[in-house]
Amino acid sequence: MPTNHYINQHSSSPEQNLIHDLIIESIKFYGIDVYWLPRISSDQADQLYGEDTLESYNTAHVLEMYIKNVEGFEGQGDFLSKFGLDIRDQITFTTSIRRFDQLGSGYARPREGDLIYFPLNKKLFQIQFVEHESIFYQAGTLPVYDLQCELFAYNQQVINTGVDEIDQIAGTTGPRGQAFTSNALAEASTTEDNLVIENEADQTLDFDETNPFGRF
Repeated sequence: MPTNHYINQHSSSPEQNLIHDLIIESIKFYGIDVYWLPRISSDQADQLYGEDTLESYNTAHVLEMYIKNVEGFEGQGDFLSKFGLDIRDQITFTTSIRRFDQLGSGYARPREGDLIYFPLNKKLFQIQFVEHESIFYQAGTLPVYDLQCELFAYNQQVINTGVDEIDQIAGTTGPRGQAFTSNALAEASTTEDNLVIENEADQTLDFDETNPFGRF
């Protein structure tokens, strides 16, 4: 026996539009304006390791999103590793599918690897996963994206969006959101070339003809 078409509204466009409109209104009331930065991949991506060291972020779109974490950041938080302070805050943003389509960005949906600028703590978060079925076919439609994000680990990507507060992050942020001073920036630049390690090794190791394996 077929379903009752007077009650079952899973194919009703007016009901689906109502759901979308109510969610958009709710996000505008209780959400926050953030910047969505789509990732642009280069033609020199490493096919073996799946890395793209020349990726860039050249545009920033303002979009209202709801913060789903009501008690603070999730994830592993802040801890000391052998490489220093490691910050692995995670956050989940919810945005309307219809509002995203209205941006006219040319992208079908937010993608893994895109960035979200969170203005409350002035940090960039990278999208790790896009969940489109968090509201499971209410009235037969999918109204929102849940963007599961982690604090962005800057690795020489090009960030040139034209928004000053975002672009300056590329010059003042280290791995996992660690703030760099001017001295630390110089030190980090030197360390990238392994000069510090090489100089220390030259003072410690001695490879000569009588001892080809080195002397400690």
